[in-house]
Amino acid sequence: MTMDSADVAVESTHKKPNYMAVFVGLAVLTLVEVGVAFLGLGRVTTILVLVGLAVWKAVLVALYYMHLRFEPPRLIIMVVAPLPLAFILVLAVLTEF
Repeated sequence: MTMDSADVAVESTHKKPNYMAVFVGLAVLTLVEVGVAFLGLGRVTTILVLVGLAVWKAVLVALYYMHLRFEPPRLIIMVVAPLPLAFILVLAVLTEF
């Protein structure tokens, strides 16, 4: 596969993320999730905090391990566009009972 000059320019400006720092951040968020689970907060509060932390972790994984942070905006739009539909479908299933 050959690379043209535009690909080389993008390749040279692309900084490698600090994967260990992201990993440590994910590990800390996981420890916070375990701590929240054992705090004895109300059910709704616990669920909301855990879902918020899970979304935060998913964003970190998508940005750094899936390299979306370094992609052009049109690709990011393609990834983010289906999220409202997924939210609506999950909400519909949760409110079904």
